[in-house]
Amino acid sequence: MGKSLWTTYGSITEAINALGSSTTAACIFIYPGTYTVADGVSVKYKGPLTLYGSTSDTSKQSANTVTFTRNKGSQDAGSLDASATFNIVSSNFQAYNINFRNTYGTQGQAVAVAANGDKQGYYACGFFGYQDTLYAKSGRQYYSNCYVEGAVDYIFGNAAAWFGECTVASNGGGYITASSRTNAEDTGWYVFDHSTIRAASGVNVAGKVFLGRPWRVLARVIFQNSDLTDVVHPEGWTTMAEGGTPEFREFQNTGDGSGTSKRKWLTSPTTAGVSKTQLWGSDWKTWVDTAW
Repeated sequence: MGKSLWTTYGSITEAINALGSSTTAACIFIYPGTYTVADGVSVKYKGPLTLYGSTSDTSKQSANTVTFTRNKGSQDAGSLDASATFNIVSSNFQAYNINFRNTYGTQGQAVAVAANGDKQGYYACGFFGYQDTLYAKSGRQYYSNCYVEGAVDYIFGNAAAWFGECTVASNGGGYITASSRTNAEDTGWYVFDHSTIRAASGVNVAGKVFLGRPWRVLARVIFQNSDLTDVVHPEGWTTMAEGGTPEFREFQNTGDGSGTSKRKWLTSPTTAGVSKTQLWGSDWKTWVDTAW
């Protein structure tokens, strides 16, 4: 028999470190379990890297059996990135069926994932926190069939990020997005497409959730073809950055929170949604898993 290409490691950090300075495409399979990573996990691999979480149903985040958890706030860690359960600085990175948690709670900013790389894809992954859960920081990023939970600015940063068929769940009153777009020439958006905006299980936040506020002056976000439940505040959007001129759009949404008659800061009219090609350029199929 030929020699196996598989090697077993005792931790995710050991497995990532074993990749060294190679640029060869690599994958890491993670067995079921809840793994506490007290110091967080840093991913800086130079080649294409895919992490696979063990699951009985790859199509459902709810079936995930792999969770990484950390309890660290940014004030204690020294920065948002340093507080992250996973700080992913690699381009050409993909993760399937993995849950990422920061259990710091309501005490302040605490990141589950800092996604800071081009051509990153997350498939049926879960992101759990309270304030600043998912730092979609920069580069082109795709989130498909994912679950994102938090309360305050819990999807934030300046990535060109597409959230398709995702569930975005608030576990407290607050703001879903805090886009930090600052350059008028920047073509990026946060796009929520065919997604569901609702409360986390067991939480009543009806009318207490804003779709976003501008972390930086040229924030740009669209919710399109999505189900906006009654958690959405009638005004929809609010302010943060002084002197901000954000572009906040809604297109063909449904649900009890989708009415726009009382919206503030909504850019209108919006006669068309945003496409993946508009967001990422014509080569997006070369790095997105189009089966999702």
